Amino acid sequence: MTPEMITQLYASTALIVGIILAAAAFASALGWALICSKYLEGIARQPEMRPQLMTQMLFTGGLMEAFPMIVLGISMWFIFANPFIGAAQAAVKALGG
Repeated sequence: MTPEMITQLYASTALIVGIILAAAAFASALGWALICSKYLEGIARQPEMRPQLMTQMLFTGGLMEAFPMIVLGISMWFIFANPFIGAAQAAVKALGG
């Protein structure tokens, strides 16, 4: 396995991780927008339910914030402990290279 191939694998992994992180951030932002819009709708319909709705909104928002953090952790694993390098080296050895 040549250094250029390893560099190409790292570069491809970094590009894909960036795309995955962008998608996770977009999905989280979209989720927050939906949660907040439904919260405002609920307050408009039943103003006396505001404290309960706020609690539910913050709880659901916290879960929504956990999603990009989980994706970030998985992405860091791909970046710093790239599993594709070991697999590529094993494939090259299996082919006799």
